[in-house]
Amino acid sequence: FLPQVDSTNAGRVLASDAAVFLKKSGLTDLVLGKIWDLADTDGKGILNKQEFFVALRLVACAQNGLDVSLSSLNLPVPPPRFTDTSSPLLLSGTPSSDLPWAVKLEDKVKYDAIFDSLNPVNGLLSGDKVKPVLLNSKLPVDILGRVWELSDIDHDGMLDRDEFAVAMFLVYCALEKEPVPMSLPAALVPPSKRKPLSVPGAMPLIPSSISTKESHQSLPPVGILAAKTPVTQ
Repeated sequence: FLPQVDSTNAGRVLASDAAVFLKKSGLTDLVLGKIWDLADTDGKGILNKQEFFVALRLVACAQNGLDVSLSSLNLPVPPPRFTDTSSPLLLSGTPSSDLPWAVKLEDKVKYDAIFDSLNPVNGLLSGDKVKPVLLNSKLPVDILGRVWELSDIDHDGMLDRDEFAVAMFLVYCALEKEPVPMSLPAALVPPSKRKPLSVPGAMPLIPSSISTKESHQSLPPVGILAAKTPVTQ
């Protein structure tokens, strides 16, 4: 992986180059910011070979549902996956745009009925309207926060019909004792949200001193879901 991001062969990786590369892991900016923080031990915004290796290991941990922490580094995990069609290291044989959506049609009909019953405005539901439905599942607040973060794919603080279906799908998985992933699997991304791999504006999202702040601002429902906030009907 290193030659792809270390174009000058200097044996180090700049934050801007790493940001573009790590975004291809499919992990959220919040998780990537945490990974960068742990890997960039001296806070210089540059990773040496060893630190870059740590970042890749942490990406693999997050993709496999493990905690993003230094204690996870010694756990056995498969290599990290990066969706870049130009890379010979692409592990998934099917382009994500061709994958069938994991949300089945009959389930989508049920989720759409719930969506419509919540009085969407311009085809969107605010966090306040989705919150009672999520809390009704009685799942832990941290799990519900992750469900929201994964389903609000465009990070606008609102869910459209497809994003709401993703949220419901993840809630039902969690109720069946299946772990909620750290990043949204390609098969769960609604076909309407699948876009070309280049993400404009991907570069400034790491280091996380900026990224976590931005992510928190774009993710109000993590606060919305905090247990201490009263549920207003």
